[in-house]
Amino acid sequence: MVPPVRPRKLAKVPFLELADGRLQGVVSSGSDIRRVYVSSIAAGSHDRSCSTNNNRPCGGLGYGMCKHLQALVKEATVQYGAERVARYLGVELADDDRPGTFPADRLGGRRVSAPAAPVFSRFLHHLAYLDRPAVTAPIPELHWFPATGEARP
Repeated sequence: MVPPVRPRKLAKVPFLELADGRLQGVVSSGSDIRRVYVSSIAAGSHDRSCSTNNNRPCGGLGYGMCKHLQALVKEATVQYGAERVARYLGVELADDDRPGTFPADRLGGRRVSAPAAPVFSRFLHHLAYLDRPAVTAPIPELHWFPATGEARP
């Protein structure tokens, strides 16, 4: 677990990760509080995908990045830092880039269809931990994390 570079607001992008060769996450809809989008950008190719959690395509994902992908990149930069996001996606940061910002305009790629279900499922799994009562006993699926934060011999 890597601590965030800066604290971020979770209302717009409640879940994001650098996983499966993509920057991917869940982004809230700006128009409907009950709708979320699963958005992703592939490392290397920068192919992009954005659809609702039940696979309806995003209307704003035409020839460029939709507002959901822009929000995902912005929050990933807050969470992981511009350098780490750029390294993961395979984007070179230039010397004249503002420190701490990510050059999203350098992401080419094309629109592709990526499965939303695995990402949305991981998001729901993370939400389930919020419903758990506070306990000091070990949680079986998290048994590999030491209770004190120190590695055990």
